[in-house]
Amino acid sequence: MVKKHFTYPSRDGKTKVHGIMWLPDKPVKGILQIAHGMMEYIDRYDWFAGRMNEAGYLVVGNDHLGHGRTAGTMEDLGYFSGKKGNEYVIGDIHHLRQIMQRRYEGIPYMMLGHSMGSFLVRQYITLYGEDLAGAIIMGTGEEADIVLRGGRLLCAVVRLFKGDRYRSSMLAKMALGSLNKGFEDRTPADWISRDQKLVDRYVSDPLCTFSFTVNAYQQMFRGMQVMQDKDAVDAIPKTLPLFLVSGGDDPLGGRGKKIKHVLENYAKAGILDVRMKLYEGSRHEILNDLDREAVCQDIRRWMDEQTEKRL
Repeated sequence: MVKKHFTYPSRDGKTKVHGIMWLPDKPVKGILQIAHGMMEYIDRYDWFAGRMNEAGYLVVGNDHLGHGRTAGTMEDLGYFSGKKGNEYVIGDIHHLRQIMQRRYEGIPYMMLGHSMGSFLVRQYITLYGEDLAGAIIMGTGEEADIVLRGGRLLCAVVRLFKGDRYRSSMLAKMALGSLNKGFEDRTPADWISRDQKLVDRYVSDPLCTFSFTVNAYQQMFRGMQVMQDKDAVDAIPKTLPLFLVSGGDDPLGGRGKKIKHVLENYAKAGILDVRMKLYEGSRHEILNDLDREAVCQDIRRWMDEQTEKRL
Protein backbone atom coordinates (compact mmCIF):
# COMPACT_ATOMS: atom_id res chain seq x y z
CA MET A 1 0.00 0.00 0.00
CA VAL A 2 1.18 3.50 -0.86
CA LYS A 3 -0.41 6.39 1.03
CA LYS A 4 -0.25 9.86 -0.50
CA HIS A 5 -1.39 13.19 0.96
CA PHE A 6 -2.32 15.98 -1.46
CA THR A 7 -4.31 19.18 -1.74
CA TYR A 8 -6.66 20.65 -4.34
CA PRO A 9 -8.69 23.89 -4.52
CA SER A 10 -12.07 24.02 -2.79
CA ARG A 11 -15.15 25.21 -4.60
CA ASP A 12 -15.29 28.05 -2.07
CA GLY A 13 -12.48 29.69 -4.04
CA LYS A 14 -10.11 30.21 -1.12
CA THR A 15 -9.42 26.96 0.75
CA LYS A 16 -6.97 24.18 -0.03
CA VAL A 17 -8.71 20.86 0.53
CA HIS A 18 -6.61 18.11 2.10
CA GLY A 19 -6.98 14.65 0.62
CA ILE A 20 -5.45 11.19 1.00
CA MET A 21 -5.08 8.49 -1.62
CA TRP A 22 -4.34 4.87 -0.69
CA LEU A 23 -2.95 2.91 -3.66
CA PRO A 24 -2.91 -0.90 -3.75
CA ASP A 25 0.24 -2.89 -4.54
CA LYS A 26 -1.55 -4.47 -7.51
CA PRO A 27 -3.49 -3.30 -10.58
CA VAL A 28 -6.39 -1.01 -9.65
CA LYS A 29 -9.70 -2.76 -10.37
CA GLY A 30 -11.94 -0.10 -8.85
CA ILE A 31 -11.94 3.19 -6.96
CA LEU A 32 -13.76 3.95 -3.72
CA GLN A 33 -14.16 7.58 -2.64
CA ILE A 34 -15.05 8.14 1.01
CA ALA A 35 -17.01 11.05 2.47
CA HIS A 36 -16.28 11.10 6.20
CA GLY A 37 -18.66 12.05 8.97
CA MET A 38 -19.29 15.02 11.22
CA MET A 39 -16.42 16.07 13.49
CA GLU A 40 -13.90 13.56 12.18
CA TYR A 41 -11.41 13.37 9.27
CA ILE A 42 -10.41 11.14 6.38
CA ASP A 43 -7.27 9.63 7.97
CA ARG A 44 -9.52 7.80 10.45
CA TYR A 45 -10.31 5.44 7.53
CA ASP A 46 -6.69 4.29 7.19
CA TRP A 47 -7.33 0.76 8.45
CA PHE A 48 -10.35 0.27 6.21
CA ALA A 49 -8.50 1.70 3.19
CA GLY A 50 -5.75 -0.85 3.75
CA ARG A 51 -8.27 -3.69 3.69
CA MET A 52 -9.75 -2.40 0.44
CA ASN A 53 -6.25 -2.04 -1.04
CA GLU A 54 -5.68 -5.73 -0.36
CA ALA A 55 -8.64 -6.41 -2.65
CA GLY A 56 -7.25 -4.22 -5.44
CA TYR A 57 -9.25 -1.05 -4.75
CA LEU A 58 -7.76 2.41 -4.75
CA VAL A 59 -9.28 4.44 -1.90
CA VAL A 60 -9.42 8.23 -1.83
CA GLY A 61 -11.11 10.89 0.26
CA ASN A 62 -10.82 14.42 1.57
CA ASP A 63 -11.25 16.34 4.78
CA HIS A 64 -14.41 18.40 4.30
CA LEU A 65 -14.47 22.13 4.89
CA GLY A 66 -14.24 22.74 8.63
CA HIS A 67 -12.60 19.36 9.27
CA GLY A 68 -9.16 17.85 9.67
CA ARG A 69 -6.26 19.41 7.78
CA THR A 70 -8.62 21.27 5.45
CA ALA A 71 -9.72 23.44 8.38
CA GLY A 72 -6.13 24.51 8.93
CA THR A 73 -6.73 26.14 12.32
CA MET A 74 -8.72 25.23 15.41
CA GLU A 75 -10.88 28.30 14.82
CA ASP A 76 -11.98 26.97 11.42
CA LEU A 77 -12.96 23.54 12.74
CA GLY A 78 -16.72 23.17 12.42
CA TYR A 79 -17.18 26.03 9.96
CA PHE A 80 -18.39 25.24 6.43
CA SER A 81 -17.96 28.55 4.57
CA GLY A 82 -20.74 31.09 4.40
CA LYS A 83 -24.21 30.68 2.94
CA LYS A 84 -23.20 28.08 0.34
CA GLY A 85 -21.18 25.83 2.62
CA ASN A 86 -23.22 22.72 1.88
CA GLU A 87 -22.89 23.25 -1.88
CA TYR A 88 -19.15 23.84 -1.52
CA VAL A 89 -18.67 20.61 0.46
CA ILE A 90 -20.52 18.63 -2.21
CA GLY A 91 -18.61 20.51 -4.89
CA ASP A 92 -15.33 19.46 -3.27
CA ILE A 93 -16.45 15.82 -3.30
CA HIS A 94 -17.29 16.08 -6.99
CA HIS A 95 -14.07 17.92 -7.81
CA LEU A 96 -12.06 15.08 -6.25
CA ARG A 97 -14.01 12.53 -8.28
CA GLN A 98 -13.25 14.48 -11.46
CA ILE A 99 -9.54 14.56 -10.62
CA MET A 100 -9.45 10.83 -9.99
CA GLN A 101 -11.45 9.86 -13.06
CA ARG A 102 -9.14 11.86 -15.29
CA ARG A 103 -6.22 9.85 -13.91
CA TYR A 104 -7.97 6.48 -13.95
CA GLU A 105 -10.25 6.66 -16.95
CA GLY A 106 -12.60 3.73 -17.36
CA ILE A 107 -12.08 2.29 -13.85
CA PRO A 108 -15.36 1.54 -11.98
CA TYR A 109 -15.96 4.32 -9.46
CA MET A 110 -17.91 3.99 -6.20
CA MET A 111 -18.77 6.25 -3.27
CA LEU A 112 -19.05 5.59 0.46
CA GLY A 113 -20.50 8.11 2.87
CA HIS A 114 -20.59 7.66 6.64
CA SER A 115 -22.88 9.57 9.02
CA MET A 116 -22.85 13.22 7.87
CA GLY A 117 -20.91 11.89 4.91
CA SER A 118 -23.89 9.66 4.14
CA PHE A 119 -26.07 12.78 4.05
CA LEU A 120 -23.61 14.31 1.59
CA VAL A 121 -23.49 11.20 -0.61
CA ARG A 122 -27.27 10.96 -0.58
CA GLN A 123 -27.37 14.52 -1.93
CA TYR A 124 -24.50 13.82 -4.30
CA ILE A 125 -26.23 10.93 -6.07
CA THR A 126 -29.26 13.13 -6.78
CA LEU A 127 -26.93 15.41 -8.77
CA TYR A 128 -24.04 13.28 -10.02
CA GLY A 129 -25.20 9.67 -9.74
CA GLU A 130 -24.76 8.93 -13.44
CA ASP A 131 -21.79 6.71 -14.26
CA LEU A 132 -21.16 5.71 -10.66
CA ALA A 133 -20.79 1.96 -10.24
CA GLY A 134 -22.45 2.12 -6.84
CA ALA A 135 -22.84 3.96 -3.54
CA ILE A 136 -22.52 2.70 0.04
CA ILE A 137 -24.62 4.63 2.54
CA MET A 138 -23.27 3.95 6.02
CA GLY A 139 -24.58 5.01 9.41
CA THR A 140 -27.25 7.25 7.95
CA GLY A 141 -30.41 8.66 9.46
CA GLU A 142 -33.29 11.01 8.74
CA GLU A 143 -35.47 13.61 10.41
CA ALA A 144 -38.94 14.97 9.75
CA ASP A 145 -38.95 18.05 7.54
CA ILE A 146 -40.64 20.09 10.26
CA VAL A 147 -37.79 19.27 12.66
CA LEU A 148 -35.18 20.31 10.11
CA ARG A 149 -37.06 23.50 9.31
CA GLY A 150 -37.22 24.28 13.03
CA GLY A 151 -33.50 23.59 13.36
CA ARG A 152 -32.68 25.94 10.50
CA LEU A 153 -34.91 28.65 11.98
CA LEU A 154 -33.23 28.30 15.36
CA CYS A 155 -29.83 28.53 13.66
CA ALA A 156 -30.91 31.70 11.88
CA VAL A 157 -32.00 33.31 15.17
CA VAL A 158 -28.78 32.37 16.98
CA ARG A 159 -26.73 33.51 13.98
CA LEU A 160 -28.50 36.87 13.97
CA PHE A 161 -27.37 37.60 17.53
CA LYS A 162 -24.12 35.64 17.79
CA GLY A 163 -22.77 35.34 14.25
CA ASP A 164 -21.87 32.50 11.88
CA ARG A 165 -18.99 31.13 13.92
CA TYR A 166 -20.74 30.94 17.28
CA ARG A 167 -20.68 27.49 18.89
CA SER A 168 -24.04 26.95 20.54
CA SER A 169 -24.39 24.34 23.29
CA MET A 170 -28.15 24.50 22.74
CA LEU A 171 -27.80 23.49 19.08
CA ALA A 172 -25.30 20.76 19.96
CA LYS A 173 -27.68 19.33 22.55
CA MET A 174 -30.58 19.43 20.08
CA ALA A 175 -28.58 17.66 17.36
CA LEU A 176 -26.50 15.22 19.40
CA GLY A 177 -27.67 15.30 23.00
CA SER A 178 -29.83 12.17 22.93
CA LEU A 179 -27.43 9.88 21.04
CA ASN A 180 -25.55 8.61 24.10
CA LYS A 181 -28.70 7.73 26.07
CA GLY A 182 -29.05 4.03 26.86
CA PHE A 183 -25.33 3.29 26.62
CA GLU A 184 -22.69 2.96 29.34
CA ASP A 185 -22.25 6.71 29.78
CA ARG A 186 -18.57 6.05 30.46
CA THR A 187 -17.77 8.82 27.96
CA PRO A 188 -19.90 11.20 25.87
CA ALA A 189 -19.12 9.02 22.82
CA ASP A 190 -20.08 5.52 23.95
CA TRP A 191 -22.75 5.54 21.23
CA ILE A 192 -20.16 5.32 18.45
CA SER A 193 -18.63 1.90 19.27
CA ARG A 194 -18.42 -1.00 21.72
CA ASP A 195 -14.62 -0.88 21.35
CA GLN A 196 -13.63 1.13 24.42
CA LYS A 197 -10.06 1.70 23.25
CA LEU A 198 -11.34 3.30 20.08
CA VAL A 199 -13.83 5.43 22.00
CA ASP A 200 -11.06 6.63 24.32
CA ARG A 201 -8.92 7.51 21.31
CA TYR A 202 -11.86 9.40 19.80
CA VAL A 203 -12.64 11.49 22.90
CA SER A 204 -8.96 12.43 23.31
CA ASP A 205 -8.63 13.58 19.68
CA PRO A 206 -9.04 17.37 19.26
CA LEU A 207 -10.01 16.81 15.61
CA CYS A 208 -13.05 14.80 16.81
CA THR A 209 -14.14 16.74 19.89
CA PHE A 210 -14.64 20.29 18.64
CA SER A 211 -18.10 21.88 18.41
CA PHE A 212 -19.92 22.71 15.19
CA THR A 213 -20.58 26.36 14.46
CA VAL A 214 -24.05 27.77 13.85
CA ASN A 215 -23.10 27.99 10.17
CA ALA A 216 -22.29 24.27 9.93
CA TYR A 217 -25.46 23.15 11.68
CA GLN A 218 -27.59 25.35 9.45
CA GLN A 219 -25.88 24.04 6.33
CA MET A 220 -26.15 20.41 7.45
CA PHE A 221 -29.87 20.72 8.24
CA ARG A 222 -30.43 22.29 4.82
CA GLY A 223 -28.57 19.44 3.14
CA MET A 224 -30.65 16.87 5.00
CA GLN A 225 -33.80 18.51 3.69
CA VAL A 226 -32.44 18.24 0.16
CA MET A 227 -31.50 14.54 0.47
CA GLN A 228 -35.02 13.69 1.67
CA ASP A 229 -36.90 15.78 -0.87
CA LYS A 230 -39.06 13.52 -3.06
CA ASP A 231 -38.12 15.24 -6.31
CA ALA A 232 -34.43 14.93 -5.42
CA VAL A 233 -34.78 11.24 -4.58
CA ASP A 234 -36.62 10.70 -7.86
CA ALA A 235 -33.61 12.17 -9.66
CA ILE A 236 -31.30 9.36 -8.49
CA PRO A 237 -30.49 7.08 -11.45
CA LYS A 238 -32.70 4.00 -11.21
CA THR A 239 -29.86 1.69 -12.17
CA LEU A 240 -27.46 2.97 -9.49
CA PRO A 241 -26.81 0.14 -6.99
CA LEU A 242 -27.13 1.25 -3.36
CA PHE A 243 -25.93 -0.61 -0.26
CA LEU A 244 -27.24 0.66 3.10
CA VAL A 245 -25.19 -0.56 6.08
CA SER A 246 -25.62 0.36 9.72
CA GLY A 247 -25.17 -0.83 13.27
CA GLY A 248 -28.27 -2.45 14.70
CA ASP A 249 -27.80 -0.30 17.83
CA ASP A 250 -26.93 2.92 16.01
CA PRO A 251 -29.14 5.62 17.56
CA LEU A 252 -28.69 7.92 14.54
CA GLY A 253 -30.46 5.31 12.44
CA GLY A 254 -33.16 4.74 15.03
CA ARG A 255 -31.62 1.33 15.77
CA GLY A 256 -32.52 0.19 12.28
CA LYS A 257 -35.96 1.79 11.95
CA LYS A 258 -34.83 4.88 10.08
CA ILE A 259 -32.54 2.83 7.83
CA LYS A 260 -35.45 0.64 6.80
CA HIS A 261 -37.49 3.74 6.02
CA VAL A 262 -34.70 5.11 3.80
CA LEU A 263 -34.60 1.75 2.02
CA GLU A 264 -38.36 1.84 1.45
CA ASN A 265 -38.21 5.37 0.04
CA TYR A 266 -35.48 4.41 -2.43
CA ALA A 267 -37.43 1.33 -3.49
CA LYS A 268 -40.56 3.45 -3.99
CA ALA A 269 -38.52 5.82 -6.17
CA GLY A 270 -37.86 2.91 -8.54
CA ILE A 271 -34.21 2.25 -7.73
CA LEU A 272 -33.70 -1.28 -8.99
CA ASP A 273 -30.94 -2.54 -6.71
CA VAL A 274 -31.06 -1.22 -3.16
CA ARG A 275 -29.97 -3.49 -0.31
CA MET A 276 -29.55 -3.16 3.42
CA LYS A 277 -27.56 -4.90 6.13
CA LEU A 278 -27.75 -4.21 9.86
CA TYR A 279 -25.01 -5.50 12.17
CA GLU A 280 -26.63 -6.63 15.39
CA GLY A 281 -25.09 -5.02 18.46
CA SER A 282 -22.88 -2.63 16.50
CA ARG A 283 -23.23 1.07 17.12
CA HIS A 284 -22.62 4.11 14.93
CA GLU A 285 -19.10 3.57 13.59
CA ILE A 286 -19.37 0.07 12.19
CA LEU A 287 -15.88 0.32 10.66
CA ASN A 288 -14.56 0.84 14.19
CA ASP A 289 -16.79 -1.57 16.10
CA LEU A 290 -16.26 -5.22 17.02
CA ASP A 291 -17.77 -6.47 13.75
CA ARG A 292 -15.48 -4.40 11.54
CA GLU A 293 -13.87 -7.36 9.78
CA ALA A 294 -17.29 -8.72 8.80
CA VAL A 295 -18.34 -5.25 7.61
CA CYS A 296 -15.22 -5.02 5.45
CA GLN A 297 -15.88 -8.44 3.93
CA ASP A 298 -19.47 -7.55 3.09
CA ILE A 299 -18.48 -4.23 1.53
CA ARG A 300 -15.71 -5.90 -0.44
CA ARG A 301 -18.08 -8.56 -1.79
CA TRP A 302 -20.63 -5.94 -2.78
CA MET A 303 -17.96 -3.83 -4.49
CA ASP A 304 -16.61 -6.89 -6.31
CA GLU A 305 -20.09 -7.53 -7.64
CA GLN A 306 -20.49 -3.97 -8.91
CA THR A 307 -16.99 -3.93 -10.40
CA GLU A 308 -17.54 -7.18 -12.29
CA LYS A 309 -20.64 -5.68 -13.90
CA ARG A 310 -18.51 -2.85 -15.33
CA LEU A 311 -15.55 -4.87 -16.60
